[in-house]
Amino acid sequence: MLTGSIVALVTPFTAQGNVDYSELEDLVNWHCEQGTDAIVAMGTTGESATMSHDEHILVVSAVVELAAGRIAVIAGNGSNSTAEAVHLTERMSHLELAGFLNVNPYYNKPSQRGLIAHYRACAEASDIPQLLYNVPGRTAADLLPEQVAELAEIPNIVGIKEATGDVTRVRRLRELCGDDFILLSGDDPTSCEFLLAGGNGVISVTANVMPDIMKEMVTAALAGDRDRAEELDKQMAPVHAAMFVQANPIPVKWALSLMNKIKANYRLPMTEPELKQQEHIEQTLQQAGLI
Repeated sequence: MLTGSIVALVTPFTAQGNVDYSELEDLVNWHCEQGTDAIVAMGTTGESATMSHDEHILVVSAVVELAAGRIAVIAGNGSNSTAEAVHLTERMSHLELAGFLNVNPYYNKPSQRGLIAHYRACAEASDIPQLLYNVPGRTAADLLPEQVAELAEIPNIVGIKEATGDVTRVRRLRELCGDDFILLSGDDPTSCEFLLAGGNGVISVTANVMPDIMKEMVTAALAGDRDRAEELDKQMAPVHAAMFVQANPIPVKWALSLMNKIKANYRLPMTEPELKQQEHIEQTLQQAGLI
């Protein structure tokens, strides 16, 4: 339930800035139909940093209810405040979750010791399996493999979403953490190579718009079919690039709006892409046959 093709789901909003639960239901149903293995609800792609705790929990609860056991649900439980992350974890622990995804505390720039203490406190707040999430490009903190190995000794810390784009970390993490520790790519452009190097899955932004192709690529890569996996990855490569022409989730929400899946509404400080980027995203989706 914590491996395979996992979508980092966007959160749709109305023009008034409220969560659009009708569009959320449509997205959940679509991913069930397209074969996505799991949904991350209220991760950073879901604009969790701009949501109140009550909103956050309501969205996760809604996704669990809408999924109705058809697809695994992973809840984002991260914050740059350890106390807030613990509080979120405790408040969602009654839900039928496959796991939590806990991002490095952002802005604070904690030391490795601080990162370990943060993750340990969150793990102690619930028996539900937890995934670490290392994305130094967004948090200014890099959880190093040696510290991941220390955290892997905690029974309910079962894996990591590694978003450095450094595929060499797969081998190092596997050496230090063992075969049972789940290694997930959090970097779409390098995800295929990550899987072929020994990873167990991907938590993907591109899966929001190409869930079937992402699922097929992940399946091929995990089966060791390099040629097929690389062929599918090459097909997705222009979309990978387009999804990051501006900070995530700005481009992917714009793409989904062009696909008539959601309306392009954001929570400030996120706003719609610049006109040149809008045109690039639209052209990329047209060339990929998505619109």
